[in-house]
Amino acid sequence: MSPEEFKEKYQHTIPLQPGVYRYYNSNDEILYIGKAKDLRKRVSSYFSKTDMSFRIKSMVHQIARIEFTIVSTEQDAFLLESAFIKQYQPPYNIQLKDDKSYPYIVIKNEPFPRVFVTRRVIKDGSEYLGPYTSVSNVHNVLDMLKAIFPIRTCTLALSAKNIEAGKFKVCLEYHIKNCLGPCQAYQSQEDYDEGIREIRNVLKSNFPSVLSYLKKKMSAFAAELNFERAQEFKEKIDLLNAWQSKSTVVNQRLNNIDVYGYSQTEAFAFISFFKVSNGTIIMTRALEVKKVLDETHEEILSRAIADISFSQEQAVERENDFEIILPFELGLPFACVQTVPQAGDKKKLLEFAMRNALYAREEKVKSMLTAEEKNPSFRIMKQLKEDLKLKELPRHIECFDNSNIMGTFPVSACVVFRDAKPCKKDYRIFNVKTVEGPNDFASMEEVIFRRYRRMMDEAQTLPQLIIVDGGKGQLSSAVNSLEKLGLYGKVPIVGIAKKLEEIYFPEDSLPLHINKKSESLKLIQRMRDEAHRFGITHHRNKRSKSFTKTELENIEGVGKKTADALLRHFKSVKKVREAAADEIAAIVGNAKANVIRDYFYSAEE
Repeated sequence: MSPEEFKEKYQHTIPLQPGVYRYYNSNDEILYIGKAKDLRKRVSSYFSKTDMSFRIKSMVHQIARIEFTIVSTEQDAFLLESAFIKQYQPPYNIQLKDDKSYPYIVIKNEPFPRVFVTRRVIKDGSEYLGPYTSVSNVHNVLDMLKAIFPIRTCTLALSAKNIEAGKFKVCLEYHIKNCLGPCQAYQSQEDYDEGIREIRNVLKSNFPSVLSYLKKKMSAFAAELNFERAQEFKEKIDLLNAWQSKSTVVNQRLNNIDVYGYSQTEAFAFISFFKVSNGTIIMTRALEVKKVLDETHEEILSRAIADISFSQEQAVERENDFEIILPFELGLPFACVQTVPQAGDKKKLLEFAMRNALYAREEKVKSMLTAEEKNPSFRIMKQLKEDLKLKELPRHIECFDNSNIMGTFPVSACVVFRDAKPCKKDYRIFNVKTVEGPNDFASMEEVIFRRYRRMMDEAQTLPQLIIVDGGKGQLSSAVNSLEKLGLYGKVPIVGIAKKLEEIYFPEDSLPLHINKKSESLKLIQRMRDEAHRFGITHHRNKRSKSFTKTELENIEGVGKKTADALLRHFKSVKKVREAAADEIAAIVGNAKANVIRDYFYSAEE
């Protein structure tokens, strides 16, 4: 696979989450399995680095497709990678092919149960919690647990008969307070089991329950004025609160479970399958189903389960009881336990499967998009089309805003956006001609009429949306002009009221409230603000020119250049008025000098 092919097919669809990736060749054989804290960053590195070894370059050249499975943490990715490598033995993997096992914490099935680290899982009724990815982390867990709940470390057979017979004596662990001496009945079975129960809660991350237990003990000793023991429990509470280990612990008793996640689009359904054995995900599969008819999600998932969980190669395994975890109720006609979990470890497994199904859907949707549809501008226009219920994609939008001071120097601005971006060469300023006084409604009606009458006369393409800055009044005035031109109903038009950012439609008294975080509303606001900026800039320029206009420019036949030349020479209009005709003629010529003298003589009369 070339870097160009990878960029086109995968770079933008691989998630930015921890997980396991798999490379396949053209014969659909697995070449390599790897883990990553950030899947996109890790996989992309194979196609961007230039200083790779010959072995890696050879592998990359053979890659035909890529699959990935997302998980919650980097540790989970490590364990899943290990399981996959042991199962598939990919030719390009050089690590984790041995039978190395990972550490568990076991709570032994015996009187006064021991709690210790093991790499061997034995079916003896004991409870195994793990696996852990770090041996040092496991020992940190046990050290913390033993500091809070003293438990025995010896291998003595502490049956009730042996203890009563006095066969044992306390050891050094008792004297240094690491054990409470159950071997000589200094600690009862009930009290010991209470500590084991809280250890189990810690290992399953049920910290509130453990903290509640410790606080009750501390309060009880304090009430008995046994402040020394109360302080001991206070220190245990502080130790538990300070413990920051984030190791992922899975209940070893989760065995022989199939987990299904589901997601869909209008045309496709996506099923993610996990197989769990002894608390570890040992197999994953992704299935894409093209909908032929209007099948329900229950029908599609039921068909997938029949193909995956009850295929011929699974028949022998399925003679025993097993469980299927589902995202919704199905009522499958199979002899198995069917669960839709609401909490706990099974709920977490379901969330993993649902997340992978969702990513499969997103990958499919992105792969079907054209280059234009992947553009953010297209997404914004599509959102605007949906929000305003438009028939066409609003590629060409025009927005109008009026500017004046008490009716003086009125102008109206028209800004044009194409593909959700400003097209400044198409901006227009209109000097309002037929309106006297401050009348925004009449000004809007005039400007809309002039703008689109000219576009029709010149056979220009009309916009797919017109936006008017203002509420119902300005919108109604704009609609009047569109009706006169025969465009009403052909070109969508809306108004935006500034106070509450409400969108008004013609003939609808109730405004539309678009989500304030919506990209479509932000586009409308940007156009409104741009029209206001453009209009107010020209309004100020017009006003400034009016304030600096001299009396000389009121003389018919005298322009700004002539007036400026006279003022540079005579310094003021008063001195021009008092000057002789030949003095003025020396600057502007006889013809204009006579016009100027005639103007001032008539003014004096």
